[in-house]
Amino acid sequence: MSGHGTPLPMTSSPCGPLVGEAQVPGDKSISHRALILGALSVGETRITGLLEGEDVLDTAKAMRAFGAEVIDHGGGAWSVHGVGVGGFAEPGKVIDCGNSGTGVRLIMGAMATSPITATFTGDASLNKRPMARVTDPLALFGAQAVGRSGGRLPMTIVGAADPLPVRYTVPVPSAQVKSAVLLAGLNAPGQTVVIEKEATRDHTERMLTGFGAELTVEDTDEGRVITLTGQPELAPQVIAVPRDPSSAAFPVCAALIVPGSDVLVPGIGLNPTRAGLFTTLREMGADLTYENPREEGGEPVADLRARYSPDMAGIEVPPARAASMIDEYPVLSVVAAHARGTTMMRGVTELRVKESDRIDAMATGLRACGVVVDEGEDWWSVTASGPGAVTGGATCESHLDHRIAMSFLVLGMAAQAPVTVDDGSPIATSFPIFESLMGTLGAKISRGSA
Repeated sequence: MSGHGTPLPMTSSPCGPLVGEAQVPGDKSISHRALILGALSVGETRITGLLEGEDVLDTAKAMRAFGAEVIDHGGGAWSVHGVGVGGFAEPGKVIDCGNSGTGVRLIMGAMATSPITATFTGDASLNKRPMARVTDPLALFGAQAVGRSGGRLPMTIVGAADPLPVRYTVPVPSAQVKSAVLLAGLNAPGQTVVIEKEATRDHTERMLTGFGAELTVEDTDEGRVITLTGQPELAPQVIAVPRDPSSAAFPVCAALIVPGSDVLVPGIGLNPTRAGLFTTLREMGADLTYENPREEGGEPVADLRARYSPDMAGIEVPPARAASMIDEYPVLSVVAAHARGTTMMRGVTELRVKESDRIDAMATGLRACGVVVDEGEDWWSVTASGPGAVTGGATCESHLDHRIAMSFLVLGMAAQAPVTVDDGSPIATSFPIFESLMGTLGAKISRGSA
């Protein structure tokens, strides 16, 4: 599957129990950061378990364009020979980040405090997404950005020749914005300070510390204050990428709603800033357990076992949890469509500016499949009467959004009639083995319309 080619309709039909072990790919967020920080270190960083989806491969190509030596050794094993903080070369061509908002925003931050110029573009979905949320704080360092109206790609960034350290309060919960500012702060003298009113995924802070950066985190009345001392020499690392909790969400949620299912998803990263979905599912009454808890690569990890859960009930998801599960709300809404009562999701404005307007995309498709959905600017709710009530039988638009496509395919596994997505090709950006993996568990996914 390719997120950049001809549309690929896919249909998911009602199936029998999902049973077996789901070996999901490496964590996408950590994979991006491992490549970028490896490129900013001095020496060879070795990575195992790298997610080899299109988003991450586009970041690998970008690091090569900025002068790092990035080698694919096969089987998820990669090495990055870095150029050091401030050592990026000026790329000779436009940097195409495909579908990845994480990739483009983090890379912009990493190059914004070096005296080089780079032009960024992406696919049709990425080129619609707002970049001002990153370019505005990068301008405080002295970087300049010129793009399309509304701060959209294609966009050229002129890095700061004499960068200044920055103190910046992130206006909306966004790990991408926080991370871009911290990466820019690496090549600025003095201390760069980022303040979060709500904590977001902390992979960047953990990995910066692992690579040898001087970084402190303090909870204050202002919020979560992250202080980074600039111009370190980062030391190369050996990184084992945990498996992606956002990818694990799909086999887990499918198992919860398909009668008779029992699925084990081993080695999933359970960083507290990423595990909000699993907490929410358990509060709804899901039969979801953590087995063999351990730590790998500085991240908490466990094996997840998900069993069919016919007695789940709708709940109000705390708004403060949104940052820890922002990518998982689409598939949570699929589970909510099989629970009893109303599941209310508030404080989720960020869903409106993801790869698509995820609230609108899911609400439209769910309604077409017989589900009751209500929505506002920063909230939405799903009301259902329990298992077996989703009629299905609709074709839903993916809007070039991998998570929307996979969520509707999960919906079709437990609906009364098949569910089709108009284009499943974007799934390759984050979960290239989704189709085959779900098939081995017993799902019935076919290419083409029903």
